[in-house]
Amino acid sequence: MPKPIAGIVYNDIKPIACKVASEIEEKLAGSGWDVRMTTGVGGILEYSTPGSPVCNTRIEQLTPPNFDRDIEFAVVLGGDGTVLSAFRQLAPHNIPLLTINTGHMGFLTETYLTHLDEAVDKLLAKDYEIEERSMLTVRVFRNDAMLWEALTLNEMVLHREPLTSMCHFEVQIGQHAPVDVAADGIIISTPTGSTAYSLSAGGPVVTPEVPVLQLAPICPHSLASRALVFSDRESVKVFPATPNRMVMVVDGNGGCYILPDDHIYIEKSVYPARFIRLRSPEFFRILREKLGWGLPHIAKPTSVELP
Repeated sequence: MPKPIAGIVYNDIKPIACKVASEIEEKLAGSGWDVRMTTGVGGILEYSTPGSPVCNTRIEQLTPPNFDRDIEFAVVLGGDGTVLSAFRQLAPHNIPLLTINTGHMGFLTETYLTHLDEAVDKLLAKDYEIEERSMLTVRVFRNDAMLWEALTLNEMVLHREPLTSMCHFEVQIGQHAPVDVAADGIIISTPTGSTAYSLSAGGPVVTPEVPVLQLAPICPHSLASRALVFSDRESVKVFPATPNRMVMVVDGNGGCYILPDDHIYIEKSVYPARFIRLRSPEFFRILREKLGWGLPHIAKPTSVELP
């Protein structure tokens, strides 16, 4: 009878992640599992240059050679960047991920190294739930030819270059009439990404299970330009309505230059991000622990004695 298969994705520039990856491999192998390991490097996107606009790997080709649909789960060791990278690599194969924080904020991670033994025991006992979150497929076209594509869990950002002025963006959501947004940039985000760059740009927080996407302008030139939430069944086309070259970035990780004749096509991906949850998902708890949302106010004194 073949052994069950597990995967490990780790940040190989962090000694603690490398050490723990070896420990988990040993424990899983000792429990009768076939363990396959890879680093998060394979999911790190590249940046194109004006002279080399096509530089990325197709979405389905980012999966490591020894990872496939037979893998029951994968453990991710790192921070949020490693988690984002791991989902770009493994989401096309529908592999659920247990994310363990060895970084700083760890907003996307499920647990900490202090609870590692308990987490692995729950994995082996299959004592967990799987939470699915939507991802986006982002594609760049020039003269109807696709130049660049990526899978993203958080957001796509299109913004001006540092030394250029404010830009105009023509945005078409589904079959609705295009709108013009004058701003330094725009963000198209998932509910997961609503707590990332979009939050800093003034967008609302969206709970993960809500089937929507969000458009948030960056430093808009109008009081009427505010974040917009719309159905994730709608695709989005973005045209740079300006003669200036722009920069597109996904998940704060990689991207390409966008020229005036290019356009970006964004839609909900057919590949969800599948998070392993060791306890029932509690989004407000994460907001409170990571961002301080909803903490009680410090009581004020009822009276003040003056000297």
